Amino acid sequence: MKSSDPFSISQRLKSFKYAFAGLRTLFAEEHNARIHLIAAVVAMALGFVLNISVTEWILLVGTICLVFICELFNTSLETLADFVSPEKHLQIKKVKDLAAAAVFVSAFAALITGIIIFLPKIISLCTNN
Repeated sequence: MKSSDPFSISQRLKSFKYAFAGLRTLFAEEHNARIHLIAAVVAMALGFVLNISVTEWILLVGTICLVFICELFNTSLETLADFVSPEKHLQIKKVKDLAAAAVFVSAFAALITGIIIFLPKIISLCTNN
C-alpha cells in the first residue's frame, strides 16, 4: 500500500526494528532455525579455516541466506495458517507441507554446496599431512 507521507529516514530506520524482531522471533521459537544457525556458523568457520575463494564464499553465503529465507517464509506461513485455521484442515496441511519442503530443499542444497566446497579441501588437508 502506498503512503502519502513524505520520505523519512527515521521511519526507514524504524523498519529495521521490525526486521530484527522477526529474526528474534525466528530463533527464539523455531528449533530448526537454531540448528540452521549452528550449521551456518560451523560452515563459515570452516570457510575461514580452509581459506575458501571469493566465489566459494558467495555460494556459501548465498545458500545460507536461502535456507534462512525459506525458514522465515515457512514460519510466517505456518503462523498465519494456524491463526486462520486452528483446527486441522487438509488444505492448510498441504500449504504447511509445501512450505516445509521449501526449507528442506534449501537445506539440502546448502549441504551439497558445503560438500562440494569443503570435502576436496578436507581430503587434501588430510592427505598432505
